[in-house]
Amino acid sequence: MSLTAVLIGSTGLVGSSLLKQLLANKAFDKVVAFSRRPITQQHPKLKNIVIDFSLADQYADQVKGDVFFSCLGTTKKQAGSIAAQRIVDLDYQLAFARIAAANNIPHYCLVSSSGANTKSSAAYMKMKGELEEHVKQLDFQRVSIFQPSLLLGQRLEHRLGETLGAVFLPALCRLPGLQRYRPIKGEQVATKMLETALTSGQGLQTFTLDKVFPMAGRD
Repeated sequence: MSLTAVLIGSTGLVGSSLLKQLLANKAFDKVVAFSRRPITQQHPKLKNIVIDFSLADQYADQVKGDVFFSCLGTTKKQAGSIAAQRIVDLDYQLAFARIAAANNIPHYCLVSSSGANTKSSAAYMKMKGELEEHVKQLDFQRVSIFQPSLLLGQRLEHRLGETLGAVFLPALCRLPGLQRYRPIKGEQVATKMLETALTSGQGLQTFTLDKVFPMAGRD
């Protein structure tokens, strides 16, 4: 097997772990990673393309491969507003998804979120739901959507809310009905994405936390 992976969001918690796993996996002989800033990691299989995400169409001829992994994301605090967050979490990802579909990349893998819903009153959940629905309409042979909850792991920036969540959510989410919101390690999500990419399948798959990640948040 000789595969090419295309990745956006390679410097984030899930994306950075996924990049490491892709580079170590013998099934992939090339990894094309688009990023806003240079990736410090060097590897003969890695092609890092530093871009302005608002100009996605200018890089369309380089969005070619067997699997497209979309791990891009930010927070309201980092972006400055919900409107600015939507640009990253929805607009940029959808632009690349459309390019990937137009370039006949057969398999699209998306990191979404538990609770993603176009009708949600929560802005974050709503934008994640909107992205999912848009992607489902694109002409991919296969779409795999992963819906983790709070992501655990070492980030480049400190997020107080997520730190507190990592302390209190594991106990809280033992209550009936809340299991799907318990924290999960970013590395676990990346591992599941890679495993899915290396198995056969067609059509739409949605991987929810409570059904697919039974060991979420544990070693």
